Amino acid sequence: MIEHLVVFFSWNTGVCKSYLVNSIKYSLNLILNCVHLKREKKTKLELLGDFGVRNILAFFFFFSLTAVMSYEDLGLFAFGSPGKVLVATTIIIQNIGAMSSYLLIVKSELPGAVAGFLSGDESGSWYLDGRLLLLITSVCIVFPLALLPKIGFLGYTSSLSFFFMAYFALVVMIKKWSIPCPLPLKSAIEPLQVSNSTADCKAKLFHLSKESAYAIPTMAFSFLCHTSVLPIYCELQSPSKSRMQNVTVTGIGLSFLIYFMSALFGYLTFYDKVDSELLQSYNKYLPHDTVILTVKLAILFAVLLTVPLIHFPARKAVLMLFFSHLPVSWICHIFVTLALNTIVVLFAIYVPDIKNMFGVVGSTTSTCLLFIYPGLFYLKLSREDFLSPQKLGACALVIFGICVGLLSLVLIIFNWINQ
Repeated sequence: MIEHLVVFFSWNTGVCKSYLVNSIKYSLNLILNCVHLKREKKTKLELLGDFGVRNILAFFFFFSLTAVMSYEDLGLFAFGSPGKVLVATTIIIQNIGAMSSYLLIVKSELPGAVAGFLSGDESGSWYLDGRLLLLITSVCIVFPLALLPKIGFLGYTSSLSFFFMAYFALVVMIKKWSIPCPLPLKSAIEPLQVSNSTADCKAKLFHLSKESAYAIPTMAFSFLCHTSVLPIYCELQSPSKSRMQNVTVTGIGLSFLIYFMSALFGYLTFYDKVDSELLQSYNKYLPHDTVILTVKLAILFAVLLTVPLIHFPARKAVLMLFFSHLPVSWICHIFVTLALNTIVVLFAIYVPDIKNMFGVVGSTTSTCLLFIYPGLFYLKLSREDFLSPQKLGACALVIFGICVGLLSLVLIIFNWINQ
């Protein structure tokens, strides 16, 4: 069960990458507000984590009713073929967006990591070309791992990802005291400074702006691991609800802890000057720091080891959607894996901004998989009275998901138009 726990956690720390490098300055004011709430009340993020656990455990209610083994089969059982197609399509788009986002991190951070080991000016060299390095790592690392037929084996690689992210969180906490506030003015970064006063060092409990639209979609993107729950459950040596509940609670709890600490200390280091990619903020103020360089390498390895894990449910959805009438074969397996990796690499090469990808994917497919579909499944499959608290809660979940998704997407598009 240990390797599946680490797989589950590594899947969930996909948000650690997204939440930390994309949503720090949009979401952390909410966290600081939570810290100042009365102790007897649950914080908003605690409620989100608690909801995430309960939402995932609801899948075992569906399993007890239907005995299905995948998210797509739940759609088929609840709403027939249209439900299966809709869920599979959503999973494919969601996971392609997730994998592309993580490879965007490789494209942007790997050249700087390589340059850190070089002396002198090597600009223009082929080994500092982010796109070329992305292609090399995708062919040599991501594609071979994605070809593996079983998800359980990735527990060993995912355990490395877990330690890399824990190391990242630890360094973010320590480096809070290495960068002074007000932030130092340097010629290379001075144009980026709006001001440099002690007022910039005060945490804001509330800070709403047009970019706040990225916060909830990114958090939805972050806690989304539902597509891997049933496959992991099926690969447990002795599958049971209690064993999978332990995996779920521990995975969500560890993820929440790392999210909270890393995001909190990242915000308290840079405040409103934090970059949309957190590591880029450290590059500006600690450009030659050896510890930051090791963190870059750790994040890059964590990303590269997580992408194959996300590939499994995406490939399964493609096979179920387009090749369900064909017998299982290695040729089909390799073809779908190659096609998905090609699409993901192309997106990573040509999409310029990771923030927009997280925002769009989070406000559309993530809200569907996290809020809307589970609520609809419960309404359809449960035999309780419609006015029961459980079904009313499911209705509220669906309405909440629709409202959050539409509102966030509209605000993101409005932000694009203004820019």
